[in-house]
Amino acid sequence: MARISVDDRFCKGCGLCVDACPEHIMELDNDKITAKGYHPAYCTDLGTCTGCASCATMCPDVAITVER
Repeated sequence: MARISVDDRFCKGCGLCVDACPEHIMELDNDKITAKGYHPAYCTDLGTCTGCASCATMCPDVAITVER
C-alpha cells in the first residue's frame, strides 16, 4: 500500500495533483488553511492509492511525497 504525504508548508492549493490523480482520491481541504493562506491538498483514501506518483510529478512546489 502506498502512502502520500503533503507538506503544508509548500502546498499552495493549486489543484494540479487533484487533476492528475487517475484514482480521483486527491482533494483540496476546504476546512483547513495553511499559514500562507492556502487550502492544502490531501489524499481521501490511502487504500485506493496505487502509488503511481502522478500527484507528486505534477506538483510544481514539490510538496507531495509518495512512498511505496
